[in-house]
Amino acid sequence: MKAAYLSPMPPERTGVADYSALLVPALRERLDVTVVRRGRKRAPRGTDVSLYHVGNNPDAHAWIVDALRRRPGVVALHDFVLHHLVAGMTIGRRDGHGYLDAMEREHGVVGRLLAHGVLDKRIPPLWESRPEDFPLAWLALEHATGVIVHSGTVRDLVRRAGYAGPIWVVPHPAWPVPELEPERVASGPVIGCFGVVNASKRIPELLRAFARVREPYPNATLLLVGPTSPGFDLDRRLQRLGLVDDGLVREGWVDEQRLWTLMAGVDACVNLRHPTMGETSGNVIRSLSLGKPLVVSDVGWFSELPQEVALKVPVDDSEVETLTVALELLLTREDVRKEMGEAAVELARREHDLDRVADLYAGALEAAAGGGAVADSVLREVSEAAADVGISPDAAEAEEIARRLAEVELG
Repeated sequence: MKAAYLSPMPPERTGVADYSALLVPALRERLDVTVVRRGRKRAPRGTDVSLYHVGNNPDAHAWIVDALRRRPGVVALHDFVLHHLVAGMTIGRRDGHGYLDAMEREHGVVGRLLAHGVLDKRIPPLWESRPEDFPLAWLALEHATGVIVHSGTVRDLVRRAGYAGPIWVVPHPAWPVPELEPERVASGPVIGCFGVVNASKRIPELLRAFARVREPYPNATLLLVGPTSPGFDLDRRLQRLGLVDDGLVREGWVDEQRLWTLMAGVDACVNLRHPTMGETSGNVIRSLSLGKPLVVSDVGWFSELPQEVALKVPVDDSEVETLTVALELLLTREDVRKEMGEAAVELARREHDLDRVADLYAGALEAAAGGGAVADSVLREVSEAAADVGISPDAAEAEEIARRLAEVELG
């Protein structure tokens, strides 16, 4: 089967580009894949199916949505909240009416009035202040012949948005751990936080919690790796908490190899998020592969992580206190870190294995290209194989088979 593949690709500095660099070689072992060059206005003809990777960044994904509009296909939805993308493709192109129409289509007259307020600069931009309340995902969904998502959370959001086509839940693939020498940035225990530094990553709350932790554990270090968002005054926050010269190591953007070496050298990783845009974190997947215990926000896909691999922090009035307790536990209990790390490696191997993910992608694309005939054929083959080995419909093995089929919307 021939598939057109539209996605950001390296050297673009996006998580989806890194994702696709990992996935494409595995997909090419199963399908004839043509990676479409950036900026092309439509997917090439002569292919059986087109796969469009859509995220919230207009610089990386606007051209992909433009191509999707001209030729519908399967959408791999990396973010459910696409408000920033829609704003970039309308207001950013001096198409204010397009923004008004998008808001009205999904949120009625109230949405259109709010959009007018944004255009007239009477209220702050909604993509900065309240994007989760106005996701505008229909921009991509209305042209999708099928949707690939990474979590049950986003699958349910897509259904609630009114999408009635096929949806496949395909886990985020795990990178093979490269050969490397871990880099320790301090002699004591190190907590690592990797990714863009901004308020939605709960960096203010993390800094406050870590400042509390350092009072009883002054040899602890927080490693912050990633670019700082414009307008986020990190230096002022560090000065106020006394973390400027002691207790914190700061790195900006780093390449893939250095990211791995720094992540391998920490004792635990923190990846907080609120509000969530429906995303899955590539850095969390890397942490799992490295066997690092995790602290995450109890929201979205992060809530779906097993408790054996992640301590989950609710986003509520006690967030800083709960986060402080979680950090203290991981700093002081080597046995807990070891047990969680072993569970993390097993989860990455079992659920996020690259070959498994590529098989699920190939199955979804084949189903999208062949429709019901493919689904019926797969179900018939599975049923015959189960019967051949003596599995009855009421057996426990049949329940497991049904669960696996349901993951790819065949159950």
